[in-house]
Amino acid sequence: MTSLEDKFEESKKLGLQIVRESEEDRLMTLSVGPQHPGSGHFRFTVKVDGDYIVYCDPDPGYVHRGEEKMCEYRNVIQNIPHLERPVIHDSSNITYSYSLAIEELAGIEVPRRGQYIRALASELNRQVYTLYWLAIYGIFLGHSTMFMWPTGDRELFIDLLEVLTGARVTHAFNIPGGVRNDIPDGFKERCLRQMRYFQKRLKEYEDIFYNMPLFRQRTEGVAVLSKEDAVKLGVAGSVVRASGVPYDIRKAEPYDIYNEIDFKVQYMKTGDCFARSYVPFLDMQESCHIIEQLLDKMPQSGEVRAKLQPNPKGPPGETYRRVESGRGALGYYIVSDGTPKPYRVKISVGSFRNMLALPYLLVGQKLGDMPAVYWSLNYWPVEADR
Repeated sequence: MTSLEDKFEESKKLGLQIVRESEEDRLMTLSVGPQHPGSGHFRFTVKVDGDYIVYCDPDPGYVHRGEEKMCEYRNVIQNIPHLERPVIHDSSNITYSYSLAIEELAGIEVPRRGQYIRALASELNRQVYTLYWLAIYGIFLGHSTMFMWPTGDRELFIDLLEVLTGARVTHAFNIPGGVRNDIPDGFKERCLRQMRYFQKRLKEYEDIFYNMPLFRQRTEGVAVLSKEDAVKLGVAGSVVRASGVPYDIRKAEPYDIYNEIDFKVQYMKTGDCFARSYVPFLDMQESCHIIEQLLDKMPQSGEVRAKLQPNPKGPPGETYRRVESGRGALGYYIVSDGTPKPYRVKISVGSFRNMLALPYLLVGQKLGDMPAVYWSLNYWPVEADR
């Protein structure tokens, strides 16, 4: 068979002029975001060669809020409301690790009932976040029913959190020393009733979405992240567990009463888009069991927060505490100089680490697979920019 180079040489001998296409002419550069409805205030550029992605460059930073610097100008209690803003639909978890860090610095002991209640709020908020994530994933792949169902069922947990905290989205509920208020009357029965209903809905989710042949074709075997590469990249949460690493902060570094709760760390071994989308689904099932145990084992009475002095402060020192959020490990490194205001605050979020896998996984994939790959990384741009 005559090679392309042979044909080129023969054409030159015949006096024919052939213009070779340069790489710059062949490649097309596309900008995804930041105004893209699916990128979520996040921009990344890709270069495509025909239908294949050959280059990807993440470009975060479009919603930088300066949270870490703002913490230096407010006392430890005043910081709670604004720290929720990077991920308002998981606000109980982003303030959880902050509260743990402040408590360690100031030597604050949280009452046992308060520990149960804030773990309960955090699990309910985890459901709210994951349902939001799943709804967006559904619409990314053209499955409008899988957008409407999680969006509607998300109201079950928003209603519960509203009854518990007094606010529907940003709760300012988990605070240093415990929680702001106790559980209202009748909350346990209502919560258990809605858990039973939601568990039935999860079975329908599996039938209509995860077992759908088209969804499996678009996700199985796509953008595989091996166990070794997941560890090297340092991804977190559902992304690392989808690659066969059963790592969960609630098990690895139990905080509050999680060492008394019986639950499994959900993980898969295939490391593809399907595994990264299915692990959060398994997490929702596990959270239902955790919530039931928290309600069952919770002390029937007692204080829900420690009594703090005005402008609480601790001795000079530093600490780092983290929790398992909806996106993975979420931690705070806080330095105290002995005043009521933190001297330095650094927030470590799973979203930023998961973003590192985006160029690694997108290169070599077809352009049509980009939405499935991107959203399977459980990346929340506002949290990463914080």
